[in-house]
Amino acid sequence: MDNKELSITSDSEYKKLLSELKEKVRSSQLKAAIKVNYELLDLYWTLGEYIVKNQEQHSWGDAFIKSLAKDLQKEFPDMKGFSETNIKYIRRWYSFYIKGLQGVAEIENNDSNSKGLQPVAQFDERVINHIKQIPWGHNQRIINKCKTIDEAIYYVDKTIENGWSRNVLVHQIESGLYGREGKSITNFEKRLPALQSDLARQTLKDPYNFDFLTIREGYDERELQKELVDKISDFLLELGEGFAYIGKEYHININGDDFYIDLLFYNLKLHFYIVIELKAEKFKPEHLGQLNFYVTAVNRELKTDRDNATIGLLICKDKNDVVCEYSLEQISQPIGISKYEITKLLEAEYKSSLPSIEEIEKKIKEIDTDN
Repeated sequence: MDNKELSITSDSEYKKLLSELKEKVRSSQLKAAIKVNYELLDLYWTLGEYIVKNQEQHSWGDAFIKSLAKDLQKEFPDMKGFSETNIKYIRRWYSFYIKGLQGVAEIENNDSNSKGLQPVAQFDERVINHIKQIPWGHNQRIINKCKTIDEAIYYVDKTIENGWSRNVLVHQIESGLYGREGKSITNFEKRLPALQSDLARQTLKDPYNFDFLTIREGYDERELQKELVDKISDFLLELGEGFAYIGKEYHININGDDFYIDLLFYNLKLHFYIVIELKAEKFKPEHLGQLNFYVTAVNRELKTDRDNATIGLLICKDKNDVVCEYSLEQISQPIGISKYEITKLLEAEYKSSLPSIEEIEKKIKEIDTDN
């Protein structure tokens, strides 16, 4: 690799461009798969409709499903998807959405006059069209794990928007993303333009799930930061689509004074830097002063005209929501406050295999004394 090639690959703008192009390639791959699968899922929907309506009309039980599976497999031996198990899934899939959409329609029509029927019909059509756009395996996971149609539609839309793989989808459902996204306490409405405020708020969560960490009881902020960086792939997945890691203890020199930001990220989809400060304790109002300064510094030192306003995110062990709201009132920069959860901690005696800074310094002093 020559010097010119090396300088390009290490350039921050090139790295951002490469990340954006990777996202576009992944997105195009999913879109191609969606096009192939759409006709099959449209067939499944029609099949589900016929099964449900005929079982209701003729009081046919599971013997009907068994016979139908056998006859369809005999007629179409080269076509997958006509097993008894899969046909039961097709029936369940159709029933899940139809019953859910009928419930939505009843609520809408009870709350409005007859003119409300049209929006409900449009809503039904949009939902049905969307669920046919994601792979069948994704659909199966969603109806297996979601309790309500609103939750299911949320994950369908997120899969289409972000190109989630099946494993990522399952992870997001099991981590309860539906109930956490956009729940962070922020001052965005007062500190950002309306459109950016709404979009930025939806990128934050509360609480953040750090169960992927293997960290001892009694950990401090340095250990928490180290664990998150060591598990950066898991951390990025938890942060959400579009986040790119810039660095930890990110150095900024301001008129001769050195400062180090805990964690710095960039959102490739919404084009803003996000400064993350970690607190391994309950939120205190004084925590915001340093973060407010760092957001200002990034805006002055790193942000370009192509970037939207930098935001700050304080992730703490616990918080009082009212105290957070009061504390954000007079903060000049857009900042969100969330807590994190770790349900499994190692016993205190199971320390990191790496020695602490204090242990290293002590060992150096012992060596110097011996010499």
